[in-house]
Amino acid sequence: MDTGWFKSSRSSGGSDNCVEVRFAAGEVGVRDSKERSGAAFAFPLPAWSAFLSRAKAGRFDGPV
Repeated sequence: MDTGWFKSSRSSGGSDNCVEVRFAAGEVGVRDSKERSGAAFAFPLPAWSAFLSRAKAGRFDGPV
């Protein structure tokens, strides 16, 4: 069974540009909400945390 996936609370309105995430076993899964049976990416928790910190700070320059 495919459980635990959720959209951001900021995903709203008629937008089709959403991703879903799932937290499990020390990693974060990310997938396209329109292609649930398609590929999903898995990121270690430290990498996901670093990505969120940089995104919140508006820093998209260079590697995490």
